[in-house]
Amino acid sequence: MTPAADDLILFAHVVSSGSFTGAARRTGLPKSTLSRRIAALESSLGERLLTRGTRALTLTEFGEGILQHGQRVLDELNAVSDMAQHRQVIPAGQLRVSLPPEFQELSLLPFLETFVSRYPQVQLKLDVSPHRVDMHAGHFDLAVRIARQLPDDNTLVARPLTELPHGLYASPTYLSRHGVPGTPSELSRHVGLPLITSNGEPLPWLLSKGDESLAIEPTGPVAANSISLQSALAMSGVGIFGLSQRFAKPLVQQGRLQRVLPEWALPTFTAWAVTRGRRLLPLHTRVFVDLLRDTLAQE
Repeated sequence: MTPAADDLILFAHVVSSGSFTGAARRTGLPKSTLSRRIAALESSLGERLLTRGTRALTLTEFGEGILQHGQRVLDELNAVSDMAQHRQVIPAGQLRVSLPPEFQELSLLPFLETFVSRYPQVQLKLDVSPHRVDMHAGHFDLAVRIARQLPDDNTLVARPLTELPHGLYASPTYLSRHGVPGTPSELSRHVGLPLITSNGEPLPWLLSKGDESLAIEPTGPVAANSISLQSALAMSGVGIFGLSQRFAKPLVQQGRLQRVLPEWALPTFTAWAVTRGRRLLPLHTRVFVDLLRDTLAQE
């Protein structure tokens, strides 16, 4: 018996959700209906697809092979939906976006005010987290990521939004108390505020000036994965921190920060718009990316 395409899709939803309960929330079908449909699919195929434990579902070897077909059917269905949305005249629908906490340095509030005013039929669902989300499992339409480079992933597409040059900054209070370093070698006598990367390691200061370059390991009382926290500590006089010039500029103008070793620069980071696969971008995703890129260019 040939399995029904919609049953294969339900099977893919169950696996990606990790449970019948999660799949029921995602599909809007009762848990009992999903269980019955998957059991009927197994019966039609003649083999078990899932091992149902008390706490988790486990794919059988046969189920892993069938999952590839179910995911392919689901991807094709999503592609049809994307094509329909791509042809919309007015952007509409739900847009699920992952943003890093440091997105505040990219003027999040003014951008969102403009977007909501211009596209009132788009319902934004924003997830702000320092952790890199799984776009497929989390069903995100778009993720904004800030990195020097992104890991290779042929299931995702990354589009550059803007470049973010970086430098070292400290508060005038800190510099009056500890002195202004004149050379990178003097940084070893100062308090550095390390930024922790996604792998849990502190990010070194990779300083460069022309053809010269050197790496400094910042050491200080607080290491964190939050740019907002570390910049606040720097402004309060705790130590020196590496920031993008875009974020630091208004703080320098307000007298809250001062550039340290201005002739030396930290590596430039890139803000990326990351989407799933090479599918057509729905209209509401395209206008979000376009407006964000335009906003950053104007700044």
